[in-house]
Amino acid sequence: MALQQPFLSELLHSTSKRSLPNTTLTTKSSFVSLQTPQRHNYYRQYKQLKKKERCYAIVENLGAEVVDEDQSVILENSSLDELRGQREIVGYDWTEEWYPLYLTKNVPDDAPLGLTVFDKQVVLYKDGSGELRCFEDRCPHRLAKLSEGQLYDGKLECLYHGWQFDGDGKCVKIPQLPENAKIPRSACTKTYKIRDSQGVVWIWMSHRTPPNINKIPWFENFERKGFQDISTIHELPYDHSILLENLMDPAHVPISHDRTDFTAKREDAGPLFFEVTERTNRGFAGWWGKEKDQGKANYTPNFLRFEAPCVLHNSREFVDENGEKHYFSGLFLCRPSGQGKSMLIVRFGNTTKRTGILKFIPNWFWHQNASKVFEQDMGFLSSQNEILMKEKVPTKKLYLNLRSSDTWVAEYRKWMDKVGHGMPYHFGHSTIFLPQQPAVVEHAPAGFVANFSAAQPAKGGIGGMYAPNPANRYFRHVVHCKDCRNVVKAFETWKKALSAIGLVSTAFAILVSGRQWKAVFLLSTSLCLAGAYACSTAIAINTTNFIRTHRRL
Repeated sequence: MALQQPFLSELLHSTSKRSLPNTTLTTKSSFVSLQTPQRHNYYRQYKQLKKKERCYAIVENLGAEVVDEDQSVILENSSLDELRGQREIVGYDWTEEWYPLYLTKNVPDDAPLGLTVFDKQVVLYKDGSGELRCFEDRCPHRLAKLSEGQLYDGKLECLYHGWQFDGDGKCVKIPQLPENAKIPRSACTKTYKIRDSQGVVWIWMSHRTPPNINKIPWFENFERKGFQDISTIHELPYDHSILLENLMDPAHVPISHDRTDFTAKREDAGPLFFEVTERTNRGFAGWWGKEKDQGKANYTPNFLRFEAPCVLHNSREFVDENGEKHYFSGLFLCRPSGQGKSMLIVRFGNTTKRTGILKFIPNWFWHQNASKVFEQDMGFLSSQNEILMKEKVPTKKLYLNLRSSDTWVAEYRKWMDKVGHGMPYHFGHSTIFLPQQPAVVEHAPAGFVANFSAAQPAKGGIGGMYAPNPANRYFRHVVHCKDCRNVVKAFETWKKALSAIGLVSTAFAILVSGRQWKAVFLLSTSLCLAGAYACSTAIAINTTNFIRTHRRL
């Protein structure tokens, strides 16, 4: 009831200036005595009145005509439970979950990999037998990052003083110890339990309870016969909740990604339908699709499922012209990797075979097309993250959600209201919990040795293309993808070779006297230069950020 007092006071004050339709409300007690549906009706009318008052204020300045706003298109910001001062809260512990850590195929064989989950830093690597291991990313000696170390004889070595750790986190070598001295028992690292499931490494963050294997998500489509997927991984410079919200928003695709792929066209933007079929403490699920497609013969809408803590699965079933049933999946595994940062594993797949020219398009091209998509969103998602941190209020005070496009967004933020108290920080629909610790700012390593080390797999580096900058495509994707990294190296090698051959061919064209030989060598030079240019173009596709044409200087 205490939460209703400001509302009641303002409501009574408003009725003195402009009467609510069909109301006889005069006192607070008369409002309290009403039945619940009547209270809700008064509140809805009150909200409409306040919006009209805002519109009147604007119109008076503009000298325009007032037009009533159709409230049927706006999602209600306040539920009846909120009016009663009630809110559903469930027990939740963010550590009692499995988080998607990395794509198994991209874990480097010859270097440790530093990763984060919320504010917990971990190091992932393969030991001498090829088994995946995961520790807290700090050396017990002087807290140096073990991910800045190296693998030595199958052991993880800290490059600060050379302490070495076996797969169980036990220190097995300290070079500075006197002969015959024993290694202290406390010289060990904190270990984390990890599991490889369907090509993804998952990490269990709790040290208080044993891993709950049943909580690892299982995706049926990825086990179907003939199912093929293209998996990529990306670092992104905004919060994981902003990322998930964006991935739940199909309405932005035709506008933001116009002509980026074969399906996104801005003229196709229009109203969508949503049907929530399931709400639980661990997420929600339902159907969605284009409103104009409803009722069409053989039309099957998309099915979306969000599952705690950060898994989004969009699937669809369809029948081809031969009557054969096929399955499509868009899987988004999002890991919170610090304040204003996230890492996303994207897995698009289906049971249909590539036909025509699609058979000849290499995977690295699809990877870079995905990078382009994220770069198209990056500007406004980063600014959205910045505004949330600056305003420090829940999303219901900032968002104007539409029924025809923002249903999943509202569902996700309301789910955060239930569980956000169990996370290090969250932005909910009507609740907010800001980070209690300052964001960690990581600086690039310095010096020749550090520069060389940083250029190795999964490290980033210094200067130009290899700078460890979250806005840099090479740093955000290529260093995490073996395929794309090898492609860039191959094109660089070919570019150097073709340039050298072209230079030699030009020299011979100058030195020889016969016209025919000059023509041959000049033709060879032209072909080599064309090849080198093609290699440069391919390198640029893999390493250059997308910039919208209208924003070029």
